[in-house]
Amino acid sequence: MSCGKPHEVPCSEVLARVYTYIDHEMEDASYTQIRQHLDECGPCLREFGLEEVVKRLVHKSCGHEVVPDELRKKVLARITAVRAEIEITEVAAE
Repeated sequence: MSCGKPHEVPCSEVLARVYTYIDHEMEDASYTQIRQHLDECGPCLREFGLEEVVKRLVHKSCGHEVVPDELRKKVLARITAVRAEIEITEVAAE
């Protein structure tokens, strides 16, 4: 996914770090770079919004239960696979 414009931080890196960004688990300089990218890139901003909503829904539904690491890995792997499928579909449609 990309808007086609050059950015200091590539779209792929922004999307790979979206949960770290949402959770404020990165240093200030990286946080600022990601925020700037999201301000400039509509496709990444939409993806960020979707991920933020999903995270809030999961948090609301699961409360404060600790998620097993293996489940987290499986969910993130599936999200990555779905993103790849969507990207392939978008490229094929163009």
